[in-house]
Parts: sequence; C-alpha cells; structure tokens
Amino acid sequence: MGFCECRAFMTQNGDMAIAETIDAIYRAESRRIFATLVRLLGDFDLAEEAVQNAFVAAMQQWPREGVPANPRAWLISAGRFRGIDALRRRARFDASVAELAKQLDEAEIPEPYSDRGDLEDDRLRLIFTCCHPALQLEAQVALTLREICGLTTEEIAHAFLVAAPTIAQRIVRAKAKIRDARIPYEVPERAELPARLDAVLHVIYLVFNEGYSASSGASLTRHDLSSEAIRLVRLLVELLPDPEAQALLALMLLHESRRLARTSAEGDLILLADQDRSLWDREKIVEGAGHVQRAIASRRFGPYTIQAAIAALHAQARTPGETNWREIVGWYDVLMRIDPSPVVELNRAAALAMRDGPQAGLEMIDSILSRGELQNYHLAHSARADLYRRLGRNEEARAAYERALTLVRQEPERRFLERRLIELRTGDGIRR
Repeated sequence: MGFCECRAFMTQNGDMAIAETIDAIYRAESRRIFATLVRLLGDFDLAEEAVQNAFVAAMQQWPREGVPANPRAWLISAGRFRGIDALRRRARFDASVAELAKQLDEAEIPEPYSDRGDLEDDRLRLIFTCCHPALQLEAQVALTLREICGLTTEEIAHAFLVAAPTIAQRIVRAKAKIRDARIPYEVPERAELPARLDAVLHVIYLVFNEGYSASSGASLTRHDLSSEAIRLVRLLVELLPDPEAQALLALMLLHESRRLARTSAEGDLILLADQDRSLWDREKIVEGAGHVQRAIASRRFGPYTIQAAIAALHAQARTPGETNWREIVGWYDVLMRIDPSPVVELNRAAALAMRDGPQAGLEMIDSILSRGELQNYHLAHSARADLYRRLGRNEEARAAYERALTLVRQEPERRFLERRLIELRTGDGIRR
C-alpha cells in the first residue's frame, strides 16, 4: 500500500486527525527529508522510495503509538532503515549491493537530523549536486526542480516550454550520470564556489519563479517554493558574498513583497497597476533595495542586479503614475546587451509601451513573434492583446486574448483572460 492509499484508508477508518498531521508534515518536510536520505543512502531513487515508505510506516504506526516528539527525525530514521532493507533484498542478485547495504548499516552518522543552518544543510548539498558541471545545464535545472522542489515533469516542461518526455529523459540521464560518475554529494570547496555559483543561482531563480507564478493549477502562487528559494539564496549569500547572489536575493524579496496584493480574496489575478500598494511588504522592499544598492556599488554586477534594479523601481513607486518608466527602459537596454533573450525583449516592449505608448510596444512584440519566438508563450499573446485593447483595436485584441487562452494553464490567469474578453464584448475597460 502506497502513501496516498494508506492515507485514504486511515481517513475512512476514523484516524482523520493523525492523517491530517502526517499529510501536513509530508507537504512541509518531505523534500527536506528526501535531501537527508540522499546523503545517507547515496542514491536518488532509493531515497525517494525510502521517503514514501517512511510515511507509509508513519500512517501505520502513529495511530497506535502517537506522533513522535521529533517527527522529521523519526521519518528520516525510518526511511534510512527501509532503504537499507531494500538494498538487502536486492543483494540476493548482486553481491556489490550487499556490501553497500552492509556499509550503510554499519556507518556512524553524527547528528544526521539536526536543523543547523550552516554549510552542512542537506538541501544546499543537494542543490550543488544537482547543479554539478558534469551535467548539462538543462539537466541541472530539471533535476533540481524535480528532486529538491518536488515538481512534476509536466510542471517543469511547461516552465521550459518543452515536451514532458524530454524533461523525463533529462532527469533519468542526470541521475545516471551522478551515479556512474560518482559525483559527490557535498558543498564545493570555497575555491570552487565562484565557478559553480552561476548554475546554482539560475536554478534557484527558476524555483522562485515557479513559486511566484505557478506554471499550472488553481493557485497563482506556491508560497512553499518561493520561500524555499529565498532561504536557499540566503544560505548562498552567507556562504559566498557575491554581488549577483546578493542581487538575486534582492530580486526575490522585491517580487515577494507584492504577494498579498497580487490576488483578490477569490484568488483572481490583479495586475501591478491595479494592486493595493498598502498591502506591499515594506520591510521586504527596504531589505531588497539595500541589497540592490550594495550589488550596484560593487561594480561587478550582472543580469540579476539589473533585474533587481528594475524591480526596485517598481516597488518604490507609491502609485503607478510615479513609476520611472524611462529609467526602467534604460535598465532593460543594458540587460538586452549583456543577457539578451526573447522574454527580456518582451518585458522591454511592455516597459516601452508605458514610456512611448502602446504602438511602440506592439511593434516590438510583433517583431518577436514574427521571428517565430514565443509563439507558444501565453504572456506574449496576452501582452499583445492588451496593447491592441489600449489602441481600441478590439477585434485584434480579441483574437490575441483567445490565442493566449489556448496556451494558459493557470486558472487565475485563465479567468483574467476570460474577463478581458467579456470586457471587450461589453465595452467595459476599453483603453484603460
């Protein structure tokens, strides 16, 4: 019986409170437990199996014995023993596995379940393993999102704008590479850190983006993922005070400061210009702006510093009318020179439309789409539709919104696009 089946059985038999407790622990702790079990067992798939088996054991034992004082430690211990048992069963067919099981069983593990927020943090070890330079960058990102954050291959595929089987193949090959090349599960030595940092920052930013704007589902955001990304980059800043790591922390804090204002009480999307700015977290804005200033002052900054500077300009504007669009376009010009991409160009087009008018932005978006880029990116079509709407070109706006609707996978964004189409039909909100 798997974890989900075991949970369903418990709820049907009156153990609702225990089942809910275990379910909450699973949501909050399973990836952290997984990271520790990777360290203890030395294998991704074995650790994943051990996590599931540990929670099944909790479902079976905790109703009789009560919830332990330290649930995470109990689950890690249970997972480790079950992982070793699984190896013993395989040992009947492979003598090398038998020796590995013996070594794991006899190994002394000092303080394996502590909460220390230092370089020994297992999730930090795991992210450096997933981002090892022996792996292709695409595999690094996919593996980290899958193994550290628990995203499905479909969610990762949507973030990459590629097919789910492609992501699945990347993950399988990455695990095989780690196993066959015996890539160490460790934080690199300090001298190696700068060279390894770029890939790690890139991965953490993608994790944050999935939390800040979920790729699919009923909710706009996934607070667990964005919080985890912020926690991870804080560890990196403490570990290596690099300007770009500091800037990435700033960028995340500035975006996260707007979380409460981004959706209505019903969960509907609220655009930046329409948000209640009194709900913005001023403490995060002040902290983020301070990190931006320090990163710029270093004179050694890169793309994250530029993006953070743009985010700071948005966050520090008390009203939409106070936004310094001229300076924002200027920062996008710099970003296009040092880190060009179609998405950056799309964002620049939106800023240009605010500075120079919707026609200027529309021409740039049309140019991007005419090159065949971002054709399957719903935000490109949504932005194009909005500019048509502001120009009063309602039929073209309707077609662009309908195209965006065919591509969107997130329910709040879907409802937003549907509202825009209703507004076009009724004449509400035109050219606003």
